[in-house]
Amino acid sequence: MNPGMLNKLKKMQKEMMEAQEAIEQKEYFGKASGVTIIMQGTRQVIDVKINPEMLEEVEMLQDAILLATNDALKQIEKESEETMKQFSGGLGGFGF
Repeated sequence: MNPGMLNKLKKMQKEMMEAQEAIEQKEYFGKASGVTIIMQGTRQVIDVKINPEMLEEVEMLQDAILLATNDALKQIEKESEETMKQFSGGLGGFGF
């Protein structure tokens, strides 16, 4: 492998790591029926906000927590896929 190609790969690897770190530091807000889940890109829940009216309906509250959590996870997954997709285009010449 020539030095130019090796440098290109190292640069791409660095950019991928930086992009992943940016995603991990970002906060994602999953929402459903009076519940907001705030999650970091690391998939760690950092806050839960519940509308007090939801406290009267335990089953609805449970469902809303699940939906809001899954909403935040979907946002993280979508952004991760879109971000990493930009790097896979540059690997075509390497048989990937």
